[in-house]
Amino acid sequence: NALRMALKQRVDKKLELIHHSDRGIQYCADQYQQVLLKNNIQCSMTQDSDPYENAVAERINGILKQEFMLDAAGEDLRLIRKVVKESIDVYNRQRPHYSNHLLTPEMMHQQDQIKMRTYKAKSSRSPRASTAEFV
Repeated sequence: NALRMALKQRVDKKLELIHHSDRGIQYCADQYQQVLLKNNIQCSMTQDSDPYENAVAERINGILKQEFMLDAAGEDLRLIRKVVKESIDVYNRQRPHYSNHLLTPEMMHQQDQIKMRTYKAKSSRSPRASTAEFV
């Protein structure tokens, strides 16, 4: 559901999209992979569940926990969903990011003059740089 919601909100559907995840069973499921294929999304997964291979996603998870105090929501699923939804809105629309030249992700994706920064993997197994739009 989160992937479909993110796909509906994409502004520039022509931009290459890479979906990077750990090797969690939900991401390996045939149904999930079919959604990626149908939307021409390149699938990328960590090799050994090494957090450095998934640094951007891990950073976002850390921000949700540390800045938006997701852990404080306890086990109340309705509250967790509300906090995550509000946090993602703030993260994408209100919170400037240093890696986006102090623009919000929404502002960064709406402009075409500033180039997105790339990130190099810290793992010696994968020294290449990659660029992607993250959902």
